[in-house]
Amino acid sequence: MRMHRRWQLIALLFIAAAFAVSARAQQPAAPASAAPAASPKPKPKPALKPAAKPAAEKPAVAPAKPAAAAGGVLPKLLGQYAEWGAYTASPGGKKVCFAIAKPSSSETIPPNRPRNPIYMFISTRPEDKVTNEVSIISGYPFKPGSEASAQVGSTTFALYTQQDGAWIKNAAEEAQMVDAMRAGDTAIVKGVSAKGTQTTDTYTLKGVSQALDRIAQECK
Repeated sequence: MRMHRRWQLIALLFIAAAFAVSARAQQPAAPASAAPAASPKPKPKPALKPAAKPAAEKPAVAPAKPAAAAGGVLPKLLGQYAEWGAYTASPGGKKVCFAIAKPSSSETIPPNRPRNPIYMFISTRPEDKVTNEVSIISGYPFKPGSEASAQVGSTTFALYTQQDGAWIKNAAEEAQMVDAMRAGDTAIVKGVSAKGTQTTDTYTLKGVSQALDRIAQECK
């Protein structure tokens, strides 16, 4: 079983990056390098004045937390490829590269149950000798002791859960899952929350291959 001591810190960084992903989702990949230069500029000046207003809005607060948690280190966008963004960051001086996306659709049973933001990301951490680790933030705490699943094409992979995170249960299948994602159209993740809500999240895999190639180039 893999260790996830830095999970909360890294997850917060990924969440911050995901807000940038959604902001640039409709922009082409080529000018993406110019976009990050524009995004940090508005933050320093308004940060002090609107501080009271974003406090009531959960999504607005989330990007601010990773900056403090990581000592001011923010993810850098390497490129946006369809639904998938490629990023790099160096929390604690250790370089991390990751591809991240939000689900294209989400369903709950019972319907319309509220959830926090949901993401799938694939991370590479050279200093930890970790390559293409698939992780999921579910947007709710999973039912304790429960498993989730990710279906890619005709293959279903078992996921073990911890709080609001999920990882592939059999580490030996991780490379197989990533290869299936590169060749597939969708990844369908299913799980059960601590309150018994059943969830189905569908991720579009268009662009994942390009994003993975980019992070492999950055984190060799």
